[in-house]
Amino acid sequence: MIIQRVVLNSRPGKNGVPVAENFRLEQSTIADTLQAGQVRVKTLYLSVDPYMRCRMNEDTGSDYLRPWQLAEVADGGGVGVVEESKHSNLGKGDFVTSFTWPWQTVAILDGNLLQKLVPQLVNGRLSYFLGAAGITGLTALLGIREKGHVAVGANQTMVVSGAAGACGSLAGQIGRLEGCSRVVGIAGTDEKCSILVQEMGFDAAINYKKGDVAKQLRELCPDGVDVYFDNVGGDISDTVISQMNQNSHIVLCGQISQYNKDVPYPPPLSPDIEKIQKERNITRERFLVLNYMDKQETSVLQLCQWIQEGKLKVRETVVEGLANIGAAFQSMMNGGNIGKQIVSVSK
Repeated sequence: MIIQRVVLNSRPGKNGVPVAENFRLEQSTIADTLQAGQVRVKTLYLSVDPYMRCRMNEDTGSDYLRPWQLAEVADGGGVGVVEESKHSNLGKGDFVTSFTWPWQTVAILDGNLLQKLVPQLVNGRLSYFLGAAGITGLTALLGIREKGHVAVGANQTMVVSGAAGACGSLAGQIGRLEGCSRVVGIAGTDEKCSILVQEMGFDAAINYKKGDVAKQLRELCPDGVDVYFDNVGGDISDTVISQMNQNSHIVLCGQISQYNKDVPYPPPLSPDIEKIQKERNITRERFLVLNYMDKQETSVLQLCQWIQEGKLKVRETVVEGLANIGAAFQSMMNGGNIGKQIVSVSK
């Protein structure tokens, strides 16, 4: 069977900025027959995520991320529908997902590595299983629950950087649902800030490209910052940390401002900021959602319930066509999208 797939065409270099041309669309073939336990799936949606920048390097800098190989198909979160099955628990028409879905139109996969989906849990929006009801939502929810130490009635203020992104836009809302009394987002355009406040229930949002961020933060968080959901690192995080309270907590989710730099993860803080962290007893521990998969099922059900009740607003930036996945990746890394970046492969 002839299919289309996307392979890694070139590496941007450890300190390079990725571009669409780092990926290449090509034709390939897959077997016409299945082995026992295999299923043939048609790809519906693929997820494009910041962590993938690390996979473009020969060395990802992480013990749990495998680098993409040149001229080989890329992979990540995906959702599809079973077209043929030789797996006892999966049948034709079932919707399935995997964290290692190949970027191709049709694939033959090991059925044991697929998770069956219930579309009704997300009101039929299957792409949500790659975002708000998938790893992205789990990262926001479990990050806050495991590292944020949010307590109802504690009058805590949360700040979220990268707040208009896939994880940040959910984290701010979840922080409020979990008990924070005030949530402030940091984003890169007035449009994003407006969406955070008017649509997603943030109390306020700061456009970090305008004005004095430190001054705005002091005005919007007069009682200091108790929980910081950190998606970006760099100067923005230094500014937030300098205004955090005694015994406060950083949820170290991502460091997208550092992904095009050859630095360790998590990047070390500057001496001045590290001194503040230690003096104020601010926790800053690496958070990896894959370490909490024993809580996946109940957490996904919680996320789906909030979605169904309208308590969790979901934004997606959808790009049509597998051929455009490289451009979608470039746009996401440049901060051009709002919410989750999704590529719709086939209807």
